[in-house]
Amino acid sequence: MPRPVTLFTGQWADLPLAELAPLARRMGYDGLELACWGDHFNVQQALASEQYVQDKRALLAGHGLQCLAIGNHLVGQAVCDLIDERHQSILPSHVWGDGDPEGVRRRAAGELADTARAAARFGVKTVTGFTGSSVWHSIYAFPPTTQAYWDKGFADFAQRFGPILDTFEQHDINFALEVHPTEIAFDIASAERAIAAVKGHRRFGFNFDPSHLAYQGVDYVKFIRGFADRIYNAHMKDVWWGKGDGTVGVFGGHTSFGDARRHWDFRSVGRGMIDFESIIVALNDIGYQGPLSVEWEDSRMDRVHGATESAAFCRRLDFKPASGAFDAVFAKDRQAATTTEDQARNTYAP
Repeated sequence: MPRPVTLFTGQWADLPLAELAPLARRMGYDGLELACWGDHFNVQQALASEQYVQDKRALLAGHGLQCLAIGNHLVGQAVCDLIDERHQSILPSHVWGDGDPEGVRRRAAGELADTARAAARFGVKTVTGFTGSSVWHSIYAFPPTTQAYWDKGFADFAQRFGPILDTFEQHDINFALEVHPTEIAFDIASAERAIAAVKGHRRFGFNFDPSHLAYQGVDYVKFIRGFADRIYNAHMKDVWWGKGDGTVGVFGGHTSFGDARRHWDFRSVGRGMIDFESIIVALNDIGYQGPLSVEWEDSRMDRVHGATESAAFCRRLDFKPASGAFDAVFAKDRQAATTTEDQARNTYAP
């Protein structure tokens, strides 16, 4: 069967899950990728109470929904970041604590490791998320930045994420980094470097999301093929670029999403410039069987309208891969004809 179409709930955390679940079903979704904020999935409650886990599963099942991944992007962001006042608004109070930067990073690492334990208890195999980065601020290499400087950033990532990934291994859970500006990996080259930093740890992979790659000029289909064995989840999210009025460039100009001056902006799935047909072909080619998870973002559109059309778009676009080459039948016909001819020769041979 084609892959399940699910909805990432991060942009819907203002709605209680009890309201979002029936809405998601009406919008055409098979399941939810639950975000670890709002009341959608609480890591510590899942670890403390089996009843919490059962109730959450029952709520989803009652609306005909499944869950194949949970997302803890906000906590993951704080593991490697240079912490400032912006992080307080996205972190649980027990992770923020007193706001001491190193304490925040360590508590965030502990919470992300706990997310692997909670995922195992909840019965999912994938946690999507962010890593943060201690060197993102140096993305534009001035003052002059050496490779040794960036090496320190990847070493910091490896030191902090190595123990987290070991916990994921212990619980048979994959961590899927959403490759994204502000993370340790934001394009193909930095993704390769991140894998090398953690010595190819098999639990470190990717939540493929073309929207964060395309406007940078990164070949997002090449990303799928290059990391075929590490695509653990796939976000369906659209973007357009080369728009605006020429006053804002690719770095965003300190403008907000939806500003008409912007060079790029996120769009409802199917309304931007992503070549989703090539994505589906590539996902089929690498044998990806996970969900197509819509991460809906479009500042110009009503979200229920957008999420509904996005689910329909994904369902219409997806298709089951072939069981064999389309022209294999011709080879079988030739073989059958040859066999028949050989039998005839043997029958009438003197």
